Amino acid sequence: KKKRLHCIILLTLIAVCIRAHLQTSICKGRGFIGYKDPADSDLVIVHKSTADTLRSNLTTVFIPILYIIVFVVGLPANAMALWVFLFRTKKKHPSTIYMANLALADLLFVIWTPLKISYHFNGNNWIYGEPLCKVLVGFFYGNMYCSVLFIACLSVQRYWVVAHPLSQQRKNNKVAVGVCLAVWVFIWLTTTPMYLYNHTAKIKDLNVTTCHDVNVIQDPLNPFPSVQLPYYYFIFMGLVVFLVPCVFIIVAYVLLLKALGNNMEDSTSAKNRHRAVVLIVTVLVMFLVCFIPSNIMLVVHYSLLKDGVINNGYSFYLSTLCLASLNSCLDPFIYYFVSEDFRDHVKNTLLCRSSRTVERMRVSFSSMNYSRKSKSYVSDSGNTQSSTC
Repeated sequence: KKKRLHCIILLTLIAVCIRAHLQTSICKGRGFIGYKDPADSDLVIVHKSTADTLRSNLTTVFIPILYIIVFVVGLPANAMALWVFLFRTKKKHPSTIYMANLALADLLFVIWTPLKISYHFNGNNWIYGEPLCKVLVGFFYGNMYCSVLFIACLSVQRYWVVAHPLSQQRKNNKVAVGVCLAVWVFIWLTTTPMYLYNHTAKIKDLNVTTCHDVNVIQDPLNPFPSVQLPYYYFIFMGLVVFLVPCVFIIVAYVLLLKALGNNMEDSTSAKNRHRAVVLIVTVLVMFLVCFIPSNIMLVVHYSLLKDGVINNGYSFYLSTLCLASLNSCLDPFIYYFVSEDFRDHVKNTLLCRSSRTVERMRVSFSSMNYSRKSKSYVSDSGNTQSSTC
């Protein structure tokens, strides 16, 4: 009985200490939370752990280096992809339309990354004003959810091509254009809330102005009104705009593998199945690295933030948002595995071959017959050319 009594007393003391620690931590603004300075309402006070993170090598060295990689790889890759889809691809297919819009979305995000790089290298100090911070944040999340939606459209389209190979091309192109327009309008409307509240906060002790890093809480005892808009926004985007397309992607790929598996005797079907598997793995890696961690952390972060709960996942949260931008580098790999025409056009573009030269080469090789006796190519006109093979 004495041991039980001692255990109860000890557990009670531990519970009291934990509660007191949590209350003290919340009042200090630990994690993502910042509070207005009573002496100067223009300044924001944050906890020491937040200040240490904003000064750490993670946010001032590692994260901007990742953004440099995104810019260096994503800008030329997506610019070339968009150019190939628009000017080198003569026969437009629904998949081409979706991939061109995906490349455009990535390009619109990548061109803003130099501001993000400058921000982190400058000690997480935003010097470009509140309006540009809102634009950067809007393009960041717009790109992420735009990529998810276009990848879902592309996945459904891949299954549709296999399941209905004789469908009308013109009709499908019109549907694809309509879907793309609907996606752009939807993303434009859903990013509008990002412009309705301020994202910058001038930190008192650090003498820096953060952009979308610190949430200012007006009332420590009632934090929900201060984060109500971003809370509902990210809950909606995470559960609807992210989760629903994920379900469509999974169902589309399961049906795609099933449709390809019904005819495995044909070598072409086996090749298509292999290509589909590679595509699925590429998309899966993209979602595991870029989209799933960031969307989970967004929902968890704002769910904790609305209740004023202590949140020490600040570094991990920033890292997942940075990894989410890597989709701009991984999307070109999707184009590579989905479209054989894209691979050929990229190869010809890198070799500086014009469209006329490529067409002449294709006609020339298609009009030749191989002669086994002379081991040379014989054209229909009877002229021979030596083989270099």
